[in-house]
Parts: sequence; structure tokens; C-alpha cells
Amino acid sequence: MEVRASARDLTVSPRKVRLILERLPGLSVDQALSLLRYVQSPHARSVSKVVLSAASNAENNFDMDVDELVIKRAYADEGRTMKRFRPRSRGRVSPILKRSAHITIILDERGA
Repeated sequence: MEVRASARDLTVSPRKVRLILERLPGLSVDQALSLLRYVQSPHARSVSKVVLSAASNAENNFDMDVDELVIKRAYADEGRTMKRFRPRSRGRVSPILKRSAHITIILDERGA
């Protein structure tokens, strides 16, 4: 049985979060959390919160054993993009795109 958790509209580029998420599939929840603790990125904390949320969903909603859970998929989709402008010389402007991401973690039982 698959269990999922997601965080929406996090203020980080999906491209940067995908660099963290590509390491997670195949790891248990404890291994993933220990790996995320030492990743040199400020966004690893947001990813670890989603992993903890998915583990809590599995334990409380579906009565699954947390020690038997493995990360099956981890992906980041593109969220809303806020468009801002920076003034430049001669009365021109340059766009600034403030991107956001939706992070989804899917857990599954080890033997399944």
C-alpha cells in the first residue's frame, strides 16, 4: 500500500529541490532523514518535513510499521511563479521570476 504526503507552494525552485530528491528513492525513512540532516542545502529541512509527514500518515492513518517503510518515489513539480521586475538603465526593466515547488513523497512497505 502506498502512502503519500506533499507540501505545496514552497518558495524554492523545483530544479534545486530535485537535486536533493533524486537521492531518496530506495532509502528507508530513517536513512533518508539522516541523509537530509547533512545535505548542504537549506531546502533539505523542508524535504525532511515532508518525509516525516508521510511516515506519520502511514503510522496513524493506515497502521503501518514505520521501520518497514521505504521511499518509493520523490518528485518536485513546478508551482506558481511570481513575476517581479527590476528597474534597469534607460527606463527599461528586467523580469525576476520567483519560483515555487510542490514536493511529493510516496512511501511503500519494504516487502511489497
